[in-house]
Amino acid sequence: MTAPPPADRAAPDRLTTRAFVDEHIVPYAEEYDRAGTLPDELLDRIAGAGLWAPFLPASLGGADTDMVTLGAIHEEVGRGCSSVRSLLTVHTMVSWALRRWGSPEQLDRWGRELATGRTLGAFCLSEPGTGSDTDSLTTTATPRDGGWVLSGVKKWTTNGQRADLFLVFARGPVSTVALLVPRDTPGVRVTPIEDMLGTRASMLAEISFSEVALGPDALLGPSGFASGMLLTGTLDLGRYSVAAGSVGIIQRCVDACAAYTSRRTVAGSLLRDLPLIRAKLSDMVTDLRAARLLCAEAGRLKDEGDPATIMATWVAKYFASTAAARHAAEAVQVHGANGCGTRYPVARLYRDAKVMEIIEGSNEIQRITIAGEAYQEWVR
Repeated sequence: MTAPPPADRAAPDRLTTRAFVDEHIVPYAEEYDRAGTLPDELLDRIAGAGLWAPFLPASLGGADTDMVTLGAIHEEVGRGCSSVRSLLTVHTMVSWALRRWGSPEQLDRWGRELATGRTLGAFCLSEPGTGSDTDSLTTTATPRDGGWVLSGVKKWTTNGQRADLFLVFARGPVSTVALLVPRDTPGVRVTPIEDMLGTRASMLAEISFSEVALGPDALLGPSGFASGMLLTGTLDLGRYSVAAGSVGIIQRCVDACAAYTSRRTVAGSLLRDLPLIRAKLSDMVTDLRAARLLCAEAGRLKDEGDPATIMATWVAKYFASTAAARHAAEAVQVHGANGCGTRYPVARLYRDAKVMEIIEGSNEIQRITIAGEAYQEWVR
């Protein structure tokens, strides 16, 4: 990666991120999708713009960005390319976990590296056959010689092909533990996962750990603690980012459809003048604004330290991802046969939006969780 950005650079916000995305991401998103990877030059540019972990404190090289603004940043990046936003998501999860639960020594070793993007993080939870079910983890962390020995396989690791630091969740002697594992540790093997339906440039990988020896400083948080607040908090940040990115997909659908229907004619009339087209656009705009407000509420509750943010994020992610999938399908329909090719972005948006309904908690799980909250409120 490049040298860290200048200390006097302005903190990123929605407007600066929008300009960055329009210049460096939107024109190349289809190319990234076809290539199935993101160029190092773009990752360096993201570092230069201060977008990797701006919520980290200035003392670590961050910008003390609040969570509402972070959501807006991830929305804008998601508008440009969901694969790029996916990298921000997992990097955010690792960086947040380090800030919240890292020891002074761990913060000194990794904090500035993560804030400036010189080190990129990836989140290793899902496993072959069991997904992200923490009760069924087969990856093990065994205490040995004051440290740990890590063995197992993780799958669907976003940015696993490129990340420098893995946050790995494994079954410990008593319960789940979280370990910081540098990529270059002996026994770590990375196998690319290619030809996915959506977010094709998110550089997925399967990560194998074969008797990986780690020191005591690898443990993040107290032993036996990861299955509680650490894991809950990191997954909550992941859902928040996916929710915001889904809002970005809806915005891109609105933009694409408004532009296309303002040029395309049928029987001498612009598509935009047809009542059914206008109805589709009005539904997109309405859901866009509703999803954006739900994300803003979740972010505000995070900034206030209100535990209600967990459920607010569940609701935001469920609504936004469902709406993104629905409107991306409509966007393809509006474009007709043109929507099935690569000249217009809607085919990519359609594929990426489907992924949003699955990652960081499938929509089926979200519906069960949200309903459970409703019954708890009713019982009171």
